[in-house]
Amino acid sequence: MDILFNINIQFYLAAYLIGAIPFGVLLAKFFGGVNIRQSGSGSIGATNVLRVLKERDPKLAKRLAVATFACDALKAPIVMIAAKIVGLDENVLWTIAVLAVIGHCFSPYLLFEGGKGVATGVGAVMVLLPIEAALGLVAWFIVGKLLKISSLASLAGMMSAVALSFVIHPELPVVGTHAPIVICGFIILYKHIPNIVRLFKKEEARVA
Repeated sequence: MDILFNINIQFYLAAYLIGAIPFGVLLAKFFGGVNIRQSGSGSIGATNVLRVLKERDPKLAKRLAVATFACDALKAPIVMIAAKIVGLDENVLWTIAVLAVIGHCFSPYLLFEGGKGVATGVGAVMVLLPIEAALGLVAWFIVGKLLKISSLASLAGMMSAVALSFVIHPELPVVGTHAPIVICGFIILYKHIPNIVRLFKKEEARVA
């Protein structure tokens, strides 16, 4: 049990457990009175919160969707900033980022089911690679605005951020490898496989 007294391990556990908090489920249940896992796409993210609650109360749906995205995006930064304050280096910060995304996508609170990891990934990358994260958000916004397909916009934003990290930072500081951001990208891509299948079948729902 001595391993639990290692400060790195403590931060890794915090990243995973905080990353795993299903804010979309909690906010929709407490403020909207619905279980979003049993409605819409069944996803726990902001898009499904918006989709499920929109018919009941459009204003509430937008507020809760924004709150869900913000809470999911802040999961990793909260732990990462705390880690920076106590002097942990970027190797630890990147591990925290990856674990927060894993926690969101495979939450122990939801029997290891979870969300798609987009907002949590954005928040994590924003701390360490703000330019790539910002450009990824621009790609997400443009694709979402033009095509009105949330999953496609998310994938475009994620792939843009990962690809641009190789261009803007050919060698990432301290860690010296792009492995952490690539791992986050693969996890998000994996969680989007059902959406990708629907995209090829032209059955993916649009966001009105």
